[in-house]
Amino acid sequence: MGQAVTMTSAADPTSTADIAFICAMPMELEPLIQKLELTETSIGGATAHVGTLGDRNVVGIVTGMGTELASAGTTRLLDAVQVERVVVVGITGAVENETPIGTLVLPELVVNGATGGEYRPAPLGEGSPAGTMWTTDTLITDPGEIAALRARGVVSLDMETAAIAALCERRGVPWSVFRVISDRASDGSIDEEVFGLSNMDGSPNIEAIERFFAEHPERVEAMAKLAEGAMLATEAAADAAIGACAQV
Repeated sequence: MGQAVTMTSAADPTSTADIAFICAMPMELEPLIQKLELTETSIGGATAHVGTLGDRNVVGIVTGMGTELASAGTTRLLDAVQVERVVVVGITGAVENETPIGTLVLPELVVNGATGGEYRPAPLGEGSPAGTMWTTDTLITDPGEIAALRARGVVSLDMETAAIAALCERRGVPWSVFRVISDRASDGSIDEEVFGLSNMDGSPNIEAIERFFAEHPERVEAMAKLAEGAMLATEAAADAAIGACAQV
């Protein structure tokens, strides 16, 4: 991580940004920070990271998990910075067991499960968009519900993208999404207890983690595999987003 700096409004290069990377969790932004050597600063009263990609100014933020925090964080950024393009980067859960962990998802359509709102990402890079990404604040593991989503063409689940998309479209900002499969909703690896191991700001819930492993020592290996998948996915998502943005 770069050295934290305080910028004056007169010299602040983040008053405009060609690309804004928006992540839900710190672990999703970290590969972008490392690969682009982004520097920590404050924007709109919140932590952000700034730098360049080629000759383009970029800014990266973490909003926290869920549609409410995603909306608040994106609003704060777009109020403070004139952004040319928003790129949502991070992990997503598959709705079936065949797609390999680490698979890039470039959805053709993103749907807000609570409102039914539908949003189409702006093309970016060489990948061909396919399938629907379903944004929900609720952990979905019920086989019947998952089957119904698959029948609608849903390929993965997330908790933020539709909320970010709605804000971008209201403000006329093109947006794209690069999320990579880190887990599967139907294989039992994620349940309410596992979901509770993260705070809503995306940071680890240390007390919950300690309690979980004390009560479920038999799940250590499975959790290590889950963490490995998440790390693989965050790296792959960052690489895909950087590669696509470099072509703009």
